[in-house]
Amino acid sequence: MKKKSVFTLEALVCIAVLTAAQVVLSRFLSVQLWNLKFGFSFVPVMLAAYLYGPVGAACVYGVGDIIGALIFPHGAYFPGYTLTAVLSGLVWGLLLYKKVKPLKSISAVLIVQLFCSFLLNSFWISYTCGTEFLPMLATRWPQSLGYAVVHLIFIFLLLERLGKLIKKITKQI
Repeated sequence: MKKKSVFTLEALVCIAVLTAAQVVLSRFLSVQLWNLKFGFSFVPVMLAAYLYGPVGAACVYGVGDIIGALIFPHGAYFPGYTLTAVLSGLVWGLLLYKKVKPLKSISAVLIVQLFCSFLLNSFWISYTCGTEFLPMLATRWPQSLGYAVVHLIFIFLLLERLGKLIKKITKQI
């Protein structure tokens, strides 16, 4: 008995393209200071979350983080950041899959920004750089707050439109 594949060939190709876009946006088109980073590498992840759910989004973020860290390093590779990326992808995918709903979207942004970005990534930065955790939080809360606003704007203004456009394009190929 043959099992039906979870992802079609078109879906796998789209996930690969979104992963490549995530690497480019993260490594080349973002601004990074030692404990702050600003860019739009979340866009391919949210698109994967909307189109392919938690597994697709976690793959895009996790594999993109590993590829980016190994091929275009900003320092030594640390798996904690990849864990945070995978968890963020899972949250996006669980709450944004196929439909943008206000309560789920706001919940996703709050969980990712508060738990994953603000607390967990601050812990990893503190751990890898040997700095104190609580002072690290004082410097990172503006970034998390700003990203929360940017994420919500992207979700409510563009996510469904871009997701439908990608679906349309992949169906024509």
